[in-house]
Amino acid sequence: MATEKVSLSLEEELLAEARAVVGIRGLSGYVNRALSHQLQRDRVTALLAELDSEFGPVDPKVVDEVRRAWPAPAESIEKRRIA
Repeated sequence: MATEKVSLSLEEELLAEARAVVGIRGLSGYVNRALSHQLQRDRVTALLAELDSEFGPVDPKVVDEVRRAWPAPAESIEKRRIA
C-alpha cells in the first residue's frame, strides 16, 4: 500500500508515551493503526446513527438485557483473574 509523508502536531505527553511503547522506528505504524481504528469506529457510529434514524432507537429493555448477558471488558478480565 502506498504511503505519504505528513507533518502532525501531537500532544507531547501522548507522543512520549507512544514512543516508549513502540520506539521511534515504530511510531508511523502505530499512528497508522490508531487512525485506522478511529476511522472504523467513526464508520460504525455513522451506521448506527443511520439505523436509529431509519428504524428508531433500540428498546431500552433490549439494551439492558444485552448488557447483562455481555459484560464490559473490564468485568470480563476481572472474572478471568478470579477463576
